[in-house]
Amino acid sequence: MLNKKNKLVLLATAGAMVLGANSVAQASTLDDTKNRGAVQCGVSDGLPGFSAPDDQGEWQGLDVDVCRAVAAAVFGDAEAVRYISLNAVERFTALQSGEVDLLSRNTTWTTTRDTTLGLNFAGVNFYDGIGFMVNTDLGVSSSTELDGAAVCVQSGTTTELNVADYFRANGMTFDPIVFDTSEQTVGGYEAGRCDVLTSDTSQLAALRIQLSDPDGSVILPEVISKEPLGPVVRQGDDQWFNIVKWSLFAMLNAEEMGITSDNVDEMLASEDPDIARLLGEDGNYGQGMGLEANWAYNIISQVGNYGESYERNVGMDSPLQIERGINALWTQGGIQYAPPIR
Repeated sequence: MLNKKNKLVLLATAGAMVLGANSVAQASTLDDTKNRGAVQCGVSDGLPGFSAPDDQGEWQGLDVDVCRAVAAAVFGDAEAVRYISLNAVERFTALQSGEVDLLSRNTTWTTTRDTTLGLNFAGVNFYDGIGFMVNTDLGVSSSTELDGAAVCVQSGTTTELNVADYFRANGMTFDPIVFDTSEQTVGGYEAGRCDVLTSDTSQLAALRIQLSDPDGSVILPEVISKEPLGPVVRQGDDQWFNIVKWSLFAMLNAEEMGITSDNVDEMLASEDPDIARLLGEDGNYGQGMGLEANWAYNIISQVGNYGESYERNVGMDSPLQIERGINALWTQGGIQYAPPIR
């Protein structure tokens, strides 16, 4: 029988072992990334505005900018990224197995994904919701008119369950036509295999501009779910988790403070203590993450603030022309909000 003293010794030893294991885990992704010389980032299989290669084969998009921000924070070089294209089915396995360091691929934050898949969501870079797109010839103006419709949907997404819930709650039936990739899904829609294409409204906007006749389709007004989309990392590595989430938070804070890629050098001389802390001129707030003091400066100077990224990729300066809406800063009527750097 163990006496009280022996029990305390065993508990202390077990605690030290857990702490030691966590310390190793916390260092692993950052160390592996540095040794590799690049962040391995899982992105979509081609979604304009979020993650897709341009005409020169360079990856661009709101999600891509998160990858670039992390690379800028870690290496001081936003181009130190290897992009790995993943469909909705394979994305989580790729992250869990270590094939990618980070998943930045229009992925919805849910209870199941957060608690049973061994994943951590590092914030929300786009608040979205599921909608429906139909051919204008159908004469449909509301999703409540879709009873009996054939609906093209991508497998491995939250859309499948949410659409089923919506139709059941509204006493309607539908025929799901399921595809593995977004490209196949939009192809099925264009080929007439379904009456309706469903996905996140942002994705519908991106897919619509790829149609041979974009004006021939309309996105219906109803948004039937909450889809907070954001970057994802593996659980068990708090250091890497912190690096990814604070890279996103740095972009949000920079927009709130009025710091842009154009004026960031001028802002180095600011007497505003919040700006000085963010840019590494007052203390080293990257030290706790294993980063240099100028980690956020590197993000802003090379990638820009959140507003810059939003506008060029999905906003009014882009082909998608999605208004900021709830993705505006909290100071501008939206819900985008980042904790302070201090």
